[in-house]
Amino acid sequence: MTSRIPPLDAPYPAEAGAVLRRMMPGEEEPLALFRMYARHVPLAEALHGWGSYELSRRLHLGLRDREIVIDRTCALCGCEYEWGVHVARFAPRAGLTPEQIGSLTHGSSADPWWTTERDRLLLDATDALHTHHDIDDALWERLAAEFAPEQLLDLLMLCGWYHAISFTARATRLAPEPGAPRFHEFPHPAHRAP
Repeated sequence: MTSRIPPLDAPYPAEAGAVLRRMMPGEEEPLALFRMYARHVPLAEALHGWGSYELSRRLHLGLRDREIVIDRTCALCGCEYEWGVHVARFAPRAGLTPEQIGSLTHGSSADPWWTTERDRLLLDATDALHTHHDIDDALWERLAAEFAPEQLLDLLMLCGWYHAISFTARATRLAPEPGAPRFHEFPHPAHRAP
């Protein structure tokens, strides 16, 4: 499938190249998503600022919390591109097991691979925001008992941010990054062949 808005290829125009260097650590080749955004430099610069916050230590959610929300949001949105980027880059560091990744992708918080209330709450909140665009009073009360107000604000914005990323990657038909995992590689653990 061909991307509807093809990512830029090197050599990049000067302004696009400058923003791409800020978007990627070290000497890594910029992700296709970033190269696509770099077609619109003011947008890429704005996204870089917000995206940098969402993936930084300034976020009041830890790496595991963050990745549960991101991976679940992308899976619910059917965005294999961004899901694959995050599973490849962050899932091992976040301590997510293959069973948990399969559950994030195809299961629910009721799956037995979720052993902490915190993880289950993150899944439930992400599901509620995706499905109902809201969190009911009962779930909010459970969340407020576990998360500080700053963390709850970050959770809400993180989920919304990755909806926007998912919408962009899907609607432009962005091809998965080379070597990134695909949804079918992490089936729901209860449905795996013995």
